[in-house]
Amino acid sequence: MHSFAPEIILITILGLVVFSDAMANKLKIPSVFLLLIGSYTIYTYVPIAVPIDLKHYFDAIILFCIPLIFMGDALHLHFSDIKKYGWDIFYLAVIAVALSISVGASMYYFSVFEGLTLGAYVSLFAINMATDAVSVQSILSRFKGISHHIKVLIEGESLGNDATAVIAFFFIGLPWMMSGEIDAGHAVMDALRVFVVSLGIGIAIGFVFYMLMKLFSDKRGEFFAFIIEAYLAYVVAEEMHVSGILTLITAIIATKAWIDMDIKAHETEGTARKTKSFMRKLRLEDIKATTNERLEYIYEMAKEFGYIAAVMIFFVLAEMVSLEKLWAYKTEILIMFAITTFIRAASMAKFAFFGHKTKAIQPVGKEGWFILTFSGMKGALSIILVHMIPASFEYKEFFEVVTTGVVMMSIFVYGTVLWTYFTFIKKEVEPSIFKK
Repeated sequence: MHSFAPEIILITILGLVVFSDAMANKLKIPSVFLLLIGSYTIYTYVPIAVPIDLKHYFDAIILFCIPLIFMGDALHLHFSDIKKYGWDIFYLAVIAVALSISVGASMYYFSVFEGLTLGAYVSLFAINMATDAVSVQSILSRFKGISHHIKVLIEGESLGNDATAVIAFFFIGLPWMMSGEIDAGHAVMDALRVFVVSLGIGIAIGFVFYMLMKLFSDKRGEFFAFIIEAYLAYVVAEEMHVSGILTLITAIIATKAWIDMDIKAHETEGTARKTKSFMRKLRLEDIKATTNERLEYIYEMAKEFGYIAAVMIFFVLAEMVSLEKLWAYKTEILIMFAITTFIRAASMAKFAFFGHKTKAIQPVGKEGWFILTFSGMKGALSIILVHMIPASFEYKEFFEVVTTGVVMMSIFVYGTVLWTYFTFIKKEVEPSIFKK
């Protein structure tokens, strides 16, 4: 008899998305709350609706979802914003993450979690400092009155933060944790190599696809080109043993940046159009890769595809949830959640209290600090990283349960704090977030 498992799981996922969005609009709450609760409820109590062994196919599901999740977020960044707030994003995505992981790892000297080595602490905090762009956007998209500067920082951090956390985990934390020792100099140089090579591959792939997109002029073809680019960048980088996520993000942002420059050039009249540099001629600036109207379609489609991919990850998360284990590790989960929240609040303080002392970094005020602190929801990437720990690792169950607990708490606690603030304390009617 033919198996209808793929059709059933598709119906389940899309049905949950439609129901969650409808209920969220009625109740005026973030849909990610309902998605998390719904995925766990369906997976646990309605097994006929999930006729696929998600644990067995975890790796395949992850490889399928990663490019879709990050592609949509990368497309949201505008080149003009990257130029204007580049140092702010770099601080959030690289410096703040590296410092946060280092501070978290220092908990080893206080024996916060018995039995873990220093390398295990680095891995644990690398996993739990990664933010989830889909969860963040799902929650913040309901709130009005957030400045464009804050929106850009949230978008930029959610991408760069993840890339930095992945490099710290795979090339420093995980080898250190599994071997028990590490050559610090070699590890740092390897991480830098991965960072530079990933950027280089991403820029090269981004340019190739930017030029290819000049060959056709329909929105569907352009959208599919971005999808192909995302998957190709990820696969090529992973095969070369560098960061697939950083390469993917770089490729999409690079293509989008050149497209933005083309559009701006075509909108500019006079001598600015007549004087062209060698690079402008090299990239055939007169031939547009796409238009603003078609980009709007691409944005919306990419966002929906990424949303569906994130829901698939939530079902995998539901498979990992065990209420008994969560209760058994409740103390460790609460400690980890408190430490990561404190570290995030401290790292975000740079923008509220010290930004005016650094010309390269623009201050956002106390409200901006509050929003940035509680927009640090964890999600898909944390689940992906913790699953990559070898089964032979003695404390893998500890890592899985604690990370699952922190992910759930960050979404519900942070989301509730922001929802309460914008619903009852600050009410403003402004255009939807993440739209200029």
